[in-house]
Amino acid sequence: MIYSMTQIESRYSETDQMGVIYHGNYPTWFEVARTDYISKLGFSYKAMEDSGIISPVVDLDIKYIKSIFYPEKVKIKTWVEKYSRLRSVYCYEIYNEAGELATTGSTTLTCIKKEDFKPIRLDRYFPEWHAVYSDVAERNKLGENLEVIKGI
Repeated sequence: MIYSMTQIESRYSETDQMGVIYHGNYPTWFEVARTDYISKLGFSYKAMEDSGIISPVVDLDIKYIKSIFYPEKVKIKTWVEKYSRLRSVYCYEIYNEAGELATTGSTTLTCIKKEDFKPIRLDRYFPEWHAVYSDVAERNKLGENLEVIKGI
């Protein structure tokens, strides 16, 4: 699978009264990791938004396995599980400092026009993204086990 690893340092402000990272912070961590993954593929959400297209999360799934405590540093493994011209499903595995799997999850995103919220096809508006995501999806099917690097 083609994936990236993103390190995040937990912050005190993210904890609950037990010193555990509050469950509501995980979607933000997913977003940080997803943005890093996209950047490593050579793309930018900002550039997409500047062209009038936004990419909202339409589905979110999280499974909490182990607690993460402040001030742990975590690593988030991110990859595209499914891709079509209309939707992308990103998956995440969060590992604690001991390297244990602490959380898994996924987000489904689509691309829409900012002006009217109508869906768009990625291949028509961003053919470069489509080509790379299609390649990643094909390589994932073949079972390649590579970390994402710039210019893949």
